[in-house]
Amino acid sequence: MHYHIVPLDPKAHLFHVTLTLDNAQKAQEFSLPAWLPGSYMIRDFARNIIDISALDENNQVIALTQLDKQRWRAANTSPKLTLSYQVYAWDLSVRSAHLDMSHGFFNGSSVFLSVTGTEDNPSTVTIAKPQDALLQHWQLATSLKRMSGDEFGFGDFSAENYQDLIDHPVEMGELIIGQFDACGVHHDVVLSGASRVNMARLCQDLKTICEYQINLFGGQAPFERYVFMTRVLDNGFGGLEHKASTALMCSRKDLPQSLDAKVNKDYRTYLSLCSHEYFHSWNVKRILPKEFIPFDLSQESYTNQLWAYEGITSYFDDFITYRAGCIDASSYLELLSATMTRVYRGQGRFKQSLKASSFNAWTKFYKQDENAANAIVSYYTKGALFALMLDLTLRIESKGKYSLDNLMQQLWQHHGLTGVGTDENSHKAIIEQLLGRNCDELFSYLDNTEDLPLEALLAKVGIEMTLRASEGGNDLGDSLNDGKPRGYKIGFGAKFKAEASGLTIISVTQGSPAHDAGLSAGDVLISCDALKVTAEFERQLQDHQLGERLTLHWFRRDVLMQGQLTLQAPMLDTVALRISDPDAAKIWLSY
Repeated sequence: MHYHIVPLDPKAHLFHVTLTLDNAQKAQEFSLPAWLPGSYMIRDFARNIIDISALDENNQVIALTQLDKQRWRAANTSPKLTLSYQVYAWDLSVRSAHLDMSHGFFNGSSVFLSVTGTEDNPSTVTIAKPQDALLQHWQLATSLKRMSGDEFGFGDFSAENYQDLIDHPVEMGELIIGQFDACGVHHDVVLSGASRVNMARLCQDLKTICEYQINLFGGQAPFERYVFMTRVLDNGFGGLEHKASTALMCSRKDLPQSLDAKVNKDYRTYLSLCSHEYFHSWNVKRILPKEFIPFDLSQESYTNQLWAYEGITSYFDDFITYRAGCIDASSYLELLSATMTRVYRGQGRFKQSLKASSFNAWTKFYKQDENAANAIVSYYTKGALFALMLDLTLRIESKGKYSLDNLMQQLWQHHGLTGVGTDENSHKAIIEQLLGRNCDELFSYLDNTEDLPLEALLAKVGIEMTLRASEGGNDLGDSLNDGKPRGYKIGFGAKFKAEASGLTIISVTQGSPAHDAGLSAGDVLISCDALKVTAEFERQLQDHQLGERLTLHWFRRDVLMQGQLTLQAPMLDTVALRISDPDAAKIWLSY
């Protein structure tokens, strides 16, 4: 079984793929996944297949019958069969495929048809150079096992089975490449679309993070080589984990420009993203829910456990960036306060549990609309806070003997190394063993919609947590307390985007003054008390008094509407954290 893929026409965004079989079954079936691991939404990658055809060993056309949206059957009678098709690649994300004159990228799940009945068989793949003469200098990066070609060159590769074939994304184009070893394992850092970066600094920091994680899991990496591949954009963010690599997107401002500069907020964001996807090498790529063994990529695979795989990983990504020495405690607490603030600003946390959030990822988390903050909670962010609760509980009750590290190490030994999937009791059983007590009350927070008892736990490790009012959409909390009061005295309760026509409402918090006034997502607010509104609208409200009633006018589609905005005190939904007892904080923040 051999695949051949070539960037056929970058200007039309087309890859061409041929699949050659020497042992095809009669009436052989083929299919493409409907989703890919790590991104829990039906993507229907087969919709991008164009002009599919089949030939027999004599190059005679074989009839193909489409069975459903992602399956085909060939009317072959001989064992040799060649399938040929094009793939439209214009999804600039980490999930599918993208091709133009600047670069090419694909996940195997969006370009390589599987052969029914042979999913466990090995295969080979040739990735050919683009045919355009202007692109002959392109390089290629992938963690697929290379059979021929120079390092970062096009050539032949092999895969153990179909799941292996689609778990190694490919990036091609003009690449900036850095390399380092972490715990004896070779790592490549590949940037596409970058203009300026201090690669030595980036490799230095990633090496520190990678070594910390490898050592956390026992000092032996679960791969022989790892590739960080990043598409650099003017404004981009995202990542998707794979078994020996990760596909990332970042903004140009996120990359380091000097060897010795302090890590700023933008670079910190990128390092945490890398830390997150690298941690997935253990937590979800090898430790994974039993519902994912094996993956059924033809339809949704439901599990209540995504809080453990994305939530715990989201806790460790920032925390390890701190523990590895890339950022200081104040910077870490700022990141944590932002995560907490995102949770506290959502009224959906009172309506959806973490287990329900995990189960409904397919239809709710990955298909969010303007009401999402009022209806759902994120298993990433609240899952990270649940992990924080477990970590602090372990440290406090064991007097520093145990931490969440011990949970992950036992999961690795009992599930990651054995291939046995976790069930809904696996994490709880290990925590109970470490604490030596029943933990029903801790894990009840997975089923209910109560706020986690973090303020009391943080106080026991010398961290003061304060809930205050926001100072606008850019205020995501902080880690400093200079004694000055923070937060607006008057709330509005809607996110908006300032445009020439007015303020376009993005979302409205239920129970807020904006909600009571009658505003909805999509409305264009144009005036307040007969004066045109601007981007400074929220700040200007602070010049009024609580209890005042202001007249708003807005357009809903092409209809002018009016409502009364009654000025009220804002919700206390913004978290500030500070170290109040440095000695007590050592049980958690001393590394």
